[in-house]
Amino acid sequence: MIKKNLQLLISALVVVGAALFYGASPGNLLPFLFDFDTQNTDLRNILRAVMGLYLAFSGFWIYALYRPAYWRTATLSNALFMGGLGFGRLISFILDGYSEVYFPGMLLEFGMMAWALFNLKKA
Repeated sequence: MIKKNLQLLISALVVVGAALFYGASPGNLLPFLFDFDTQNTDLRNILRAVMGLYLAFSGFWIYALYRPAYWRTATLSNALFMGGLGFGRLISFILDGYSEVYFPGMLLEFGMMAWALFNLKKA
């Protein structure tokens, strides 16, 4: 595997896991871990829409591993995706307060964004 592809591969694997966590069975897993009810149809719809979005981006990143013509676009979309998650968490920390659970995730998201931007600059 080409070294610059490692960032996309890791991102895709992690984001597929997150997608399945949010959307595969929101009524069973999320209430157990986060102590909130997901019996509402509208909330389940939102969670499954997030799952679809995550799977679509992950699929594109994996596709770009095999189609080099799409590598730059996939890497840029990955930087935007990871940066968007990280900045969203940062805004939540500012407005809602610190979360020990999600702070490491925010750092990793910013790290993946930086890695993607670094790879783009090198290419």
